[in-house]
Amino acid sequence: MFQKIAAKTALAALILGAATASADAGKDVLAVAKQKGNFSTLTKAIEAAGLQDALSQGTVTVFAPTDEAFAKLPPGQLEALLRPENKDQLVKILTNHVVPGKALETDDLKRTRSAKTVGGEEVKFELVRGRVRVDNARVTGDYKASNGAVVAVDTVLMPN
Repeated sequence: MFQKIAAKTALAALILGAATASADAGKDVLAVAKQKGNFSTLTKAIEAAGLQDALSQGTVTVFAPTDEAFAKLPPGQLEALLRPENKDQLVKILTNHVVPGKALETDDLKRTRSAKTVGGEEVKFELVRGRVRVDNARVTGDYKASNGAVVAVDTVLMPN
């Protein structure tokens, strides 16, 4: 019983506390990601894929791989994805990180344990040892934006 309460408290603190503490009310998700500094690879990939405008429309949750997450990719894979001839594959990977709406609100986690991405894939949410995970990635931060949230993850979420 205590573990369940502790896990829920940790989840609420991560989702609500971190988002409130780092709110950037006037900035959209892309601007927030750029400002934070540890998403430079992601923002470069978003620009290479031409997805800037799509991320400024409507409310979205971006499961944002950190620069360290991109560094875990096999050597040469990121460089290959950023080439113009691989734009379709890059778009597929990036849209696998975007969920319409606010995907990690505390109330939503009580009702659902997954969400459909803009790319058509399903991502699953779970608590593991008091930490939120999205598929195989650990959530390491949550930053509120004017049109949603940037949720830092430690792994690139590859589509099936």
